[in-house]
Formats: sequence, C-alpha cells, structure tokens
Amino acid sequence: MLHNPATPPAKTRPPFASFEKSQNRYGWFFASFALLLLGLFMLYPIISSLYMSTISSRGVIQTFVGFGNYLKLLNDPVFLQALQNTFIFFLIQVPIMLLLALVIASLLNDKSLRFRGVFRTGIFLPAVTSLVAYSLLFKMMFSADGFINHGLMALHLIAAPIPWLTEPFWARITVMIAMTWRWTGYNMIFYLSGLQNIPDDLYESAEIDGAGRLQQFRHITVPMLKPILLFTAIMSTIGTLQLFDEPMNFSAMGVSAATIGPGNSLLTMSVYIYNLCFKFMPNFGYASTVAYAIVFLVAVFSVIQFRLAGDKK
Repeated sequence: MLHNPATPPAKTRPPFASFEKSQNRYGWFFASFALLLLGLFMLYPIISSLYMSTISSRGVIQTFVGFGNYLKLLNDPVFLQALQNTFIFFLIQVPIMLLLALVIASLLNDKSLRFRGVFRTGIFLPAVTSLVAYSLLFKMMFSADGFINHGLMALHLIAAPIPWLTEPFWARITVMIAMTWRWTGYNMIFYLSGLQNIPDDLYESAEIDGAGRLQQFRHITVPMLKPILLFTAIMSTIGTLQLFDEPMNFSAMGVSAATIGPGNSLLTMSVYIYNLCFKFMPNFGYASTVAYAIVFLVAVFSVIQFRLAGDKK
C-alpha cells in the first residue's frame, strides 16, 4: 500500500507513555484514599468549625449570629482572663524553657563528657512520662506539706510553707516549673541533633582565633541552629497557646470546681473551650470562636517569629 505524501504520517506513541499513564492512574487511585481521609478528618472539621463559630448555641437551640461571637470575645471578661493567663505562661515559660534546653544541649554535646548518654536519657525521660502520673506527683511535691516545702524549710530558705497551689502567683509558678521539667528535654533533643551537624572545624578555627566558649556559642552555635531554634519556638508557641493538661490536672481536673486554680489563675484558652463545651450550658458555637482565636494568635506569632529570624520564605 502506497503512502499518500499529502497525508501526514500518523504519530505513534512511544510504548513507555502508556505505561507511565497507567502508573499515574494507579498512583492517583491509591493516593485518593489518603486524600479522602484527610478531607474527611481534617478539612471537613476545619470548615465545619468555622461555620459553627458563626452560631450561638444553647443545647440543641442554635441561632446564626454571623460575626457576633467574634465581637462578643472582645467584651468577654472570662475570655480576656484566659487570654491573659495564657500570655503569662507564653511570655515567661517558653523563653526560659528554650534557653535552658539550648544550654543543656551545648553542655551535653561536649565529647569529653562522660556518661553523656545517661544524662541525655535522664533529661529527655520526662517528655515520655505519663501526664497524669507526673501531674499527681507534682501536686504531692508542691502541696503545703509536700517534699518541696519540707526541703526548703530544712535548708532554712523559707520560714513558712509556700502556698504553691492555693495562691494565684505560686500556682502559675508551679505550672511553669512542671512544663519546663517536662518539655526541656524534648527541645534539647532537637538542639543536640543540630549541634552534631555543625563541623568541628568551625570551633577549632574560632579557638585558634582566640574566641572563647561564650563567643563561639553566640557567633557559631546560635546562627547555625537558627532553623531549629525557629522550629522549636513555633512548636512551643503552639503548645503553650493550647495549654490544657497541666491546668486541668493541677486544679482537681476542673470538672467539679467552679474555677480553674486559685482565682481562675490557671484558666487558659483551651480550658475555656472545654468549659464552654462540657460545663454548664454547652455553647459549641462560641467554643469554636475561641478555638479560631487561638488559630489567629498562632498564625500571628508564627509570622512574627519568622520575621525576627529573618526567614522570608
């Protein structure tokens, strides 16, 4: 059969093109299950809670209020107190915890230190300890006749027992001590992994140039760990703005008590969400609004931390 020169020859697809297309179909088929689950358990709750934040509910009675719940937040004294308490924990506890973790990681990265593994394990161990067990232990230790008061009085550092859990100031200090004890080792592990990736040549060169340990820490360690510092700062910010476990466990679980801690000093935004949902008359719509206030604050603080770190990506 002769080929007509006026008719262009039919293009033949390479054999691997159909194979690649079939592989893509199989890939999308298997990925679709994960995408479906992500949409069902992540995307849908986000959209549903956003819609719910525009509703005021009293039990089964629901009323659409638009942005009314968001305006109500600005004049809600309980929410403002929860916001204040959360900010106190965030501004005091998070810097102390991260700085302490960085210093401990630097000390435990010294190769001449013996039993480094034992120290690392011991400091990280609180991060995997049962939350309820450690909360009960801290409540016993910091009670009026607990181990801490007895120890301080035996050392003649205090003349009378400190009201750790019955006075607002000391109740917040107790929670900060507990959170620092629990999460310092967790952040230390990230810093240790980053420190072990810094070449020793940099420290040796700095030592030859006469730089002391403090100068090496400031000009080598901190800049090289900047991505990890940013990551831990953001994660700690998110965790503190969602602080729930310690205040609940330190205040008789907060279920039967009228307040969370002495004078509502342990009332955080997450605890307030719990109260709105499961104490007194449930108001899931307003609780969703408080939840989105936390999301907004997390986004704002994350952007600020990115800006301070000089990372524009």
